[in-house]
Amino acid sequence: MTGAEAIVKCLIAEGVDTVFGYAGATIDPFWVRMKNTGIRSILVRTEQNAGHAASGYARASGKVGVCAVTSGPGATNLLTGIATAFADSIPLVCITGQVESSQLGSDVFQEVDVTGAAESFVKYSYLVKDARKLPQVMHEAFYIANTGRRGPVLIDVPYDVQMDRLPDFDYPEEKPVMRTYKPTVQGNAAQIKKVAKVLDNAKRPLICCGGGVHLSKATEEVRSFVEKHRFPVVSTMMGLGVLPTEHRMYFGMVGNNGHPVANRAMRECDTLLMVGARVADRAVSAPDLTFEGKVLVHMDVDPAEIGKNVGPTIPLVGDAKHIFKDFMELDFSDDHENWISVLGHYRKSYKPERHSAEGYVDSAAFVRALSLAMDEDGIYLADVGQNQLFSCRNVVIRKGLFLTSGGMGTMGYSIPAAMGVRAGQPDRQVVAVCGDGSFQMSMMELASMKQYGLPVKIVVMKNHYLGLVREHQHFAFKDEYYMVDLGDLPDLEKIAEAYGIHYFRLDGQEDMEKKIEEFLGSDGMGIMEVRTDPMETVM
Repeated sequence: MTGAEAIVKCLIAEGVDTVFGYAGATIDPFWVRMKNTGIRSILVRTEQNAGHAASGYARASGKVGVCAVTSGPGATNLLTGIATAFADSIPLVCITGQVESSQLGSDVFQEVDVTGAAESFVKYSYLVKDARKLPQVMHEAFYIANTGRRGPVLIDVPYDVQMDRLPDFDYPEEKPVMRTYKPTVQGNAAQIKKVAKVLDNAKRPLICCGGGVHLSKATEEVRSFVEKHRFPVVSTMMGLGVLPTEHRMYFGMVGNNGHPVANRAMRECDTLLMVGARVADRAVSAPDLTFEGKVLVHMDVDPAEIGKNVGPTIPLVGDAKHIFKDFMELDFSDDHENWISVLGHYRKSYKPERHSAEGYVDSAAFVRALSLAMDEDGIYLADVGQNQLFSCRNVVIRKGLFLTSGGMGTMGYSIPAAMGVRAGQPDRQVVAVCGDGSFQMSMMELASMKQYGLPVKIVVMKNHYLGLVREHQHFAFKDEYYMVDLGDLPDLEKIAEAYGIHYFRLDGQEDMEKKIEEFLGSDGMGIMEVRTDPMETVM
């Protein structure tokens, strides 16, 4: 068989059912061999979105997302998608075509050192120069991507390697043995008991859940533990949805743009268990002050994250799913009622100050109404900008998912990611919320969704500005605005008509719930234009 046929055989053996990508001369041997395999190939309209779509697919399905693009600008376009997945620890296998091996380093047409360019934001990368090594490389790539701290793996395959012949092979069933890669999954038993004792003695304990809880598929274990032992919970942005947002033991998202009650709980607790969170600046702006005078336990599958931004009192390396299963076998004090009552009082006392301008839709009220109207297990995707912050502050999550680009903050993420989510979860409701700036970064994928029958509901919060940047210039530069005015383009009704998509428009609060119901209840794809105040602020 050829190298290209070997890659396809490996994908089939790994159970891959969908590959997102873009064709081109150096990747064509692979794409031609993908024909009639039963694997669904989805042609995106720009390579960056192949990475975002594969990311959405991975996050919704729990499997490794796969994408494939050509060399040169195809590969460099994909880099933003790879970096976005790396920042949020999303498992991807990214295949790039490359010029012939004999031409490497000679600056021929569409040659680029993509493995070198991506070095700082992949878990691992391969430049394959021998077709006989492809089965081993593919086997290792899927294992690396989906174990330990998950993340993207890049495989760069020259054209001649895809065309070279190799003997037929049996794809390995056992996990690969890699001398330099041995991720820790089980937590240290002594450390687990030490942490349990600290939590048991705490008077004001708090658990902060990050995106690692979702990635380790530990949501049910964490919920069971919290409900059994009545530990209060807050989350980072990426940890939203570990507990339903209206759960009695959940007190909101922490961080600069988080809920005041959650931030107050973080300051006043005496013992804090950080689970699968990086303790980065958006969640904890001043770690030395936040963690002063309290016991900090940092649990993460990646030992490099523990102590990177703040030194923990007790480190605990391991996978959250395994560790919380171990916690469930131990005894804990459930006497936290005073602390829970204090937090409950803070929550009842908090009254957000919202001043919505007349004649516009209140963004916070809209997000809450939209999420309440969605299916219980619906999947809500927020883009980046003001729409993201309004979403994470006001969204109601019950049995569904909240997905966004947290670590990298990549505008244009939500629409292609929603396409990938729909491919991975075809029977669930999928809604992407973006601003008029981020919409225009990926609106070309409306064609891909229509072509491949992946209907997504898209909300465009239209305020004519790069809203969060304008807000930053409002506060930091005293209203000296520049390079933030988007005008009133494009005409979303005509865009919807051009793609054969249902169009809805909401200009104010009147009949908001009714119009949302019509939008969500429409067949196929839909775009809802939501007119918001250009001067509205989140901060």
